[in-house]
Amino acid sequence: MTSLPPGVELRRLHVPTRIDDPDAADFGEMVRVRNLVYREISGHDDHAMTPAELLPSYQPRREMERFSWIVVDDGTVVGRVGLDLPQEEDARTGFWLIELRRSAWGRGIGRAAFAEIERVARAHERPVLQSWAEHPAAEGDRIDAPTGFGSVPRDHAARFLLASGCTLEQIVRVSALDLAGIRPHLRELLAEAEAQAAGYRIIQWTLPTPEEFVDAFASMKARMVTDAPSAGLVFDEEAWDAARLRRYEADYLDAGRHMLVTAAQNVDSGELAAFNELVIGTDRSRATSQEDTLVVAAHRGHRLGMLVKCAGLLAWHDIAPDSPRVITYNAEENRPMLSINEAIGFAPISYEGAWKKVLA
Repeated sequence: MTSLPPGVELRRLHVPTRIDDPDAADFGEMVRVRNLVYREISGHDDHAMTPAELLPSYQPRREMERFSWIVVDDGTVVGRVGLDLPQEEDARTGFWLIELRRSAWGRGIGRAAFAEIERVARAHERPVLQSWAEHPAAEGDRIDAPTGFGSVPRDHAARFLLASGCTLEQIVRVSALDLAGIRPHLRELLAEAEAQAAGYRIIQWTLPTPEEFVDAFASMKARMVTDAPSAGLVFDEEAWDAARLRRYEADYLDAGRHMLVTAAQNVDSGELAAFNELVIGTDRSRATSQEDTLVVAAHRGHRLGMLVKCAGLLAWHDIAPDSPRVITYNAEENRPMLSINEAIGFAPISYEGAWKKVLA
């Protein structure tokens, strides 16, 4: 591995079974530093999570092999490093992160950590490495996405990624919706969408998914990696069944996080045609996350995206009335979904670059 500076250690992260176990200190420090890094980059705490909320997603699971390290500088945790390897048949990808406190920049720690990521990826025959980095607004030279939609500044993160052999593949828009006073506008949009969605009805549930919808919801989740715009990125096709959906839901339920699923169902066939997810942590006065949204290709053209988003946001008021805003992520070239968000009132607050490296 590329040498680390004196006094710096890249230590494998021990993942405890419970957050109150005696051996949970390193995990708690990892989460603390994660939250600080995100605050340094974005200037807000909307992405912050507690150790108890994050721990379930770090437990061993069939779909993903996770390698995690903490960066320890003279006894103090200053960063985290991760590599996730999907366990799909013939999987080729690895998804990585290197997150360091600004005080640790410029010392070669990132280069050493990326060398270790590459070593592990090669050992597991994963030739495609991909990562996402937030690029705050900045003056100066910019890098255009090959999609023709968006660009990012040539900032510290971009310079590191380029020097590491990565290429920019896609821009992701991070948008926020202020929930104060939004309900009358949402009702108007919902009425317009309902008028164009004749033959469909809204169904909503909080986790766990009712048994009658498990198979259909699992099928739609499998489409997320094939139907969403992915530019030059590589995603291994995913196989979802009822058992996988229940494991996915357990990550949220075990963390005490709350998810509302809003789906559109075709009245005649009973088929689920679209869905939207809204999620909040144990503190329901924090920001809400709008996670996956999908309209099945065969059902597009009926305003189902607007239908499920507006219905979900209106119902969300009763679930988390003190949540001030909703945060969501969309590929910059995904104009159909961005147009819906913009009509609702979402406004861009930052941009992420999606980066790829193909190992020789």
